[in-house]
This record gives sequence, structure tokens and C-alpha cells, in this order.
Amino acid sequence: MASFLHHLLAHPLTRGLDLDDPATTHIRRAIIEDKPFLKRIYQEWYGAIAGNLPPGPGGIVELGSGAGFLEQSIPGLITSEVFLCPGISLVLDGRRLPFADNSLRAICMSNVFHHIPRARAFLSEASRCLRSGGRIIAIEPWVSPWSRGVYTRLHHEPFDPSAEDWVFSGAGPLSSANGALPWIVFERDRARFETEFRQLRVLSTEGLMPFRYLICGGISTRNVMPAFTWNLWKGIETAMRPAMRSWAMFALIVIEKL
Repeated sequence: MASFLHHLLAHPLTRGLDLDDPATTHIRRAIIEDKPFLKRIYQEWYGAIAGNLPPGPGGIVELGSGAGFLEQSIPGLITSEVFLCPGISLVLDGRRLPFADNSLRAICMSNVFHHIPRARAFLSEASRCLRSGGRIIAIEPWVSPWSRGVYTRLHHEPFDPSAEDWVFSGAGPLSSANGALPWIVFERDRARFETEFRQLRVLSTEGLMPFRYLICGGISTRNVMPAFTWNLWKGIETAMRPAMRSWAMFALIVIEKL
């Protein structure tokens, strides 16, 4: 039933596309621009990322820039992607960052960390490249009683909160994932994270958006609600903030280098 529903609601521009094809990322950017509800979600996310940038010197790098437009909110942003596609500055692998030690003010991303199959390699590189007071700022899927059901039944990406370690296998950079990985590393295994990466500390993990991304269909699915209902749904989510631990589908994660 879930697979039939997903097929029925699939966005016609993404149906049947190879997630690891750079052309798909370009199409996804066009879809964001064409869906006002979804674009406002990204604008809200980008405002949160920009609002958590630390003061002071250093470059600001975004991983996984291909489908987004964070550069509109952060002047001078260094955009990057794992493959060549329009609108990016660098092709790079987050596990081998081409930046000098202590040179970056921030590393930003949205829906990227859970696609990194060796999280420790990225965290080691981030710790090396960030200056003191620099930050990793990410919007990522999150685990809650509500999101478990949504991600395991209605989403195409793997989602395994019970994974024992911070690694996963897969053939492609975008098709490979564990949507629960950010929660595993920064919530479930936070003590392990702080032991292994003593220069990094979790400043905050703020649960977000139990409904709006879902009802707008995200990038791969058709709209379920029209754009004019934005304020209604935002108001509902604002009222739910005290209970967000039980309902969040995403989280704003802020990690700082000591």
C-alpha cells in the first residue's frame, strides 16, 4: 500500500530518475523553485543556518549545494557538491576536505550528513578545518515517535535508528543513506561522539517541522496542501514546540569546535 501511494503521489519530474545522476540534482533545484510552499521551507531553513553562524574570520562552506540556494542567504558562501553540476564552486568529498587546518568559520548543510557513509571521516576533517569557535550547522532528518513511522513507511531512503555504528554501505552518493544517522551520532551516541571528538561539542539539536515538509511533498512528491495554507501549518507547529521531541521530523544541529 505504501509503495502504491508513493508511486501515485510521485512528482512527475522525478519519477524513475536516478538519484545519483547529476541531472537529477539540477531537476530538483527547478522543482524547489516551482513549489512555493517547499521554497519557503528552504528559506526558513537557510535563515536558521545563517542565524547560527559564528562571528569572526574564516570561510563558510556548504556541502551538497546542488539543489539548493543557500548562497542567497550567505554572501561569499563556498558552494560544493560530490559531482559536477551547475552553480557550485567545488566538487569535493566531505570525508576529504580540501581546506587548510583551522581555516573555516563554518561548514553548513541541509539533508547531507545522513548521506555520508563514514561519518567519523567527515567529523575528523571538520575538526581539522574549523577554527576555534567554528561550527558545523546542519538541517537533518531526526528520530521521534512520529518520524519513525513516516520515514520507515513513506520515505524512499533507508532509515535505521537501531544501526549499531555510524557507517552504512551503498553504491551511490545520494541513493546511499541512513536517515537516522544524525540522531544516532548527536543524540543516541552523544557520549561516544564527545569522547571520540574532544574538540567538538554539541551546542544544540532543535527539533523541527513535523508536518510542513511532509504535506508539501518535499522534492520527490506532489503537493498535498496548497501554498496558501502555509501560515496555518506554521502556526500549528509553533504551538507544538513544547512537544517537539515527540513529533520532530527534522532537527537544526549546531556543533562547535572548542
